[in-house]
Amino acid sequence: MRRILSLMILVSLFAVSNRGIAQDNLSPQRKQAIDSLALEKVRDLSKYISIIGDKQTPWSDAQRVIERATELFMENSEIGVSSLNKQDVNYYKVREYFDRLMQLNYDKVTIDWYKIQYVSDLERQPDGTYVGVITIYQRFQGFDKEKGLVYEDTTKKDITVYVKRKETQIGGRMIGFWDVMLGDIRVKETSK
Repeated sequence: MRRILSLMILVSLFAVSNRGIAQDNLSPQRKQAIDSLALEKVRDLSKYISIIGDKQTPWSDAQRVIERATELFMENSEIGVSSLNKQDVNYYKVREYFDRLMQLNYDKVTIDWYKIQYVSDLERQPDGTYVGVITIYQRFQGFDKEKGLVYEDTTKKDITVYVKRKETQIGGRMIGFWDVMLGDIRVKETSK
């Protein structure tokens, strides 16, 4: 339902002309609406990651949330994973990342995102797609039943955002709109 509502908002914000073809250039009002939608998708992803990582979430519920979270991403996107215990950053396909998140070897996991903000303005690419970067900070905590908090880190991550022109048919008419998809999530730094 939320996805349909978002699509309807996009269509109403971005549909132009009688034929409903979206313009190639973004007006300041459209850009602001797209920025808001991109930030909303990142906040949704933050909630989904918390649910998936929560050891109290039933497996079937986590699988449904994984499906929703995966739909936020462009195909073949990757998510970086870092640790204070290793220098290397490992990158996993989105679905594999979520599956691994469910299997973390802690009794309890909390994952919080904060300072969610654009760090680069949307830039038009030769194919008409706009690309930007949103930076987030992620606080990860892993707990053991007996020992309590056993691992904690804070990671700065950059999320690539793609804005592409698409069309959909509503009431027999083709309506153009701009859609926001998430791309790779790159680890910038990890600290205590």
